[in-house]
Amino acid sequence: MTDERGYRRFADRWQENARLVIDTIAMRPARSIPTAGMNVMQRSHLERFSGREPGSYERDPVGVYLDFQRCAGACFIGQWIPENPLKMGEDGFGEGADRGVTTGVEEIVRDGVRIDSPEAVVEHMEKHLFQLWRRQKRELEADEDGRVQALIRGEVEVQNLFGTNILKVPYSGFFAFPMFLYPLYGYQSYFMAYALYPDVIERCFSLQADTAEVHNRLAARAILEGELPRMVRLDHDMADSRGTLVDIRSLDRLWFPHFARAIRPLVSAGIRLLWHCDGNLMEMVPRLIEAGVGGFQGFQYEDGMDYERICRMRNREGESLFIMAGVSVTTTLPHGSPGDVRRELDWLVEKGPKTGLTLGCSSSVTPGVPRENMEALLEGFAHYRQHGRK
Repeated sequence: MTDERGYRRFADRWQENARLVIDTIAMRPARSIPTAGMNVMQRSHLERFSGREPGSYERDPVGVYLDFQRCAGACFIGQWIPENPLKMGEDGFGEGADRGVTTGVEEIVRDGVRIDSPEAVVEHMEKHLFQLWRRQKRELEADEDGRVQALIRGEVEVQNLFGTNILKVPYSGFFAFPMFLYPLYGYQSYFMAYALYPDVIERCFSLQADTAEVHNRLAARAILEGELPRMVRLDHDMADSRGTLVDIRSLDRLWFPHFARAIRPLVSAGIRLLWHCDGNLMEMVPRLIEAGVGGFQGFQYEDGMDYERICRMRNREGESLFIMAGVSVTTTLPHGSPGDVRRELDWLVEKGPKTGLTLGCSSSVTPGVPRENMEALLEGFAHYRQHGRK
């Protein structure tokens, strides 16, 4: 192993924004509040705020997207999706967008199995998925060093693209855990199977966790050996505006034990895990913390996520949580005024933790946000990045 492996090559070259978020991830008192990268989906906003001419995004999506992040003052980016706005117009997806499993497709067929009932879900799981996860586990174990090296190389490649003033934080490929399989089977058939065949569903979670344990052990190795930032955001939507998609008591029995087992290699390695909050998952928050989650990102305040209460919570070692606070992309940004944007930013800072606080957006910024609100958002980020809580 040479000194050039992983992020060692950047150790003496980090610039101001990157240094700020490095200190914040380490939970050290920081002079100001770092800004997270923003997934803005409106092409005209990307072009206007990055100083590019109209139409430039379609010709150079990666370059324009990165220029926008720089102009917006991003200090770090985990989820790097520069080409996603190519899928949207200025008004969103529109009527001509392809329908998927969770967006109205007429028929779902997996490996020749027509998914039209909970029994079909069980049939496909037992015939195909269970064997697939066993095979994936064997493949990971057969090339552990190669997998670790590939993860490090991938992060270094993106960090080289970013330069040294935006920190690339591990995300895709750095976590695995048991998930609901509605993206595979659709909501109706999958959740009927969840209710009717809990033994099969738990077996499904258990086999996912078996593979995820190996995956996360290798991800932890990559983070430590590559000296990557010790933080990973976990993404999986398990709630809507009413609460968890299934009864929380069933999660206690069927899911949480396997989730905790799956993430243990990352937690044991000292890597802080953040949970992305979609919907109202307040019932899950203390359970996620008990399993080893050390922070949260997103927050749909309008659905009942109690930001102030969460910010007062502690991890299972009694330390402050890491909070990626976001201005609401479903209410404040698209429907509020510039004053509303400023007031929400002030509230996020006032009620946020004293260490481990970053500012961003609650999720992707879809087309339709007024330009004046985007201006107020970026001005607010710059203020807190420059002056902190003063």
